[in-house]
Amino acid sequence: MNSRKILTLDEAKIMAEAAENEASKNGWVVAIAICDVGGLPILMYRMKGATPMSAMVAPEKARTSVLSRKPSKVFEDMVNEGRTAALSMPVVPLEGGEMVIVEGECIGAIGVSGVQAGQDAQVSRAGVLAIGAKFNFD
Repeated sequence: MNSRKILTLDEAKIMAEAAENEASKNGWVVAIAICDVGGLPILMYRMKGATPMSAMVAPEKARTSVLSRKPSKVFEDMVNEGRTAALSMPVVPLEGGEMVIVEGECIGAIGVSGVQAGQDAQVSRAGVLAIGAKFNFD
């Protein structure tokens, strides 16, 4: 029988708190969403002042990342490089979705929306690192 690691609600709370702290220390207001390995929500957090659009986009960035096993930026880059067919995929091609990788296995993802693309990713990565996970397979 195989066993698999899972991303728990307690870990998601730690991630969200770290992400919020990263955003706050930079004066940013964001929405943060964390999903499991199947792209289903574990936790959604919207900082005071974050727009409703950010709250809708953040979970989709997380879902894009976990289901593709790639940062959501990969799809943004595809579109920016002229591969507009990427727009027909069921993804959000915007930077800010990052995988949660533990011992070489993707166990979930975090998505952040509300500031510039690279800043969203910075906040997402702070959340991932807070639980000792990685955001890439390297």
